[in-house]
Amino acid sequence: MLDLTIIKAISLDLDDTLWPVWPVIERAEAALDEWLGRHAPMTAALFADPTARHDVREQIARTRPELKHNLSAIRREAIRLALYRSKENPLLADDAFEVFFEARHQVTLYDDAMLALQFLSARYPIVALSNGNADIARVGLGPYFRAAISAQQFGVGKPDPRIFHAAAGAVNVDAHNVLHVGDDATLDVLGGLSAGMQTAWVNRADHLWTHDASPHETVTTLTELCDMFRAAEEQA
Repeated sequence: MLDLTIIKAISLDLDDTLWPVWPVIERAEAALDEWLGRHAPMTAALFADPTARHDVREQIARTRPELKHNLSAIRREAIRLALYRSKENPLLADDAFEVFFEARHQVTLYDDAMLALQFLSARYPIVALSNGNADIARVGLGPYFRAAISAQQFGVGKPDPRIFHAAAGAVNVDAHNVLHVGDDATLDVLGGLSAGMQTAWVNRADHLWTHDASPHETVTTLTELCDMFRAAEEQA
């Protein structure tokens, strides 16, 4: 059971917790493809082939293992390699990536996300904790977060306990006083548990839980989580 009395901070996943990520990525890739079609048509043609697109990305992942957690760098270098293979200007990679990255931040929040951020940030310091490359400032949510830690900046990703401990350290709180909230059973819940945190699983799609260890709380929306805090305040 979730012990609300010891919580001093919240770490919060971003993609698929505050907004659905794959529609965003699909729109960002469409924006990139449109830009390449105007500025590097041979590269656009290469990327139009899903197999070729996958092969380019896999080559970057295989030959640049130091970029494992840096999704931005992997995508930028994949664009650069595709430009090179297509005999077009590799120097276009930075501009092309920025087109993708700008569109990647045009997110549509879940209906419950904004009110939950307002409610929770008024009570606790919140740390964004993500394996993705979303920038909370570019999304427009910066004021609700005390800090942000991503795998590409920190060098390791969830479920490694070290990134959770870094989130706790960012707000000067012990890990056992942090509630980690996220949608991914392995990365968020098992990772948070291994770091000694309490965890809340945001299970919007009604997935079955298949692991031995369990989250301290399961909710289908962030509103449910806020209601728990509200009820505890009323009883205090």
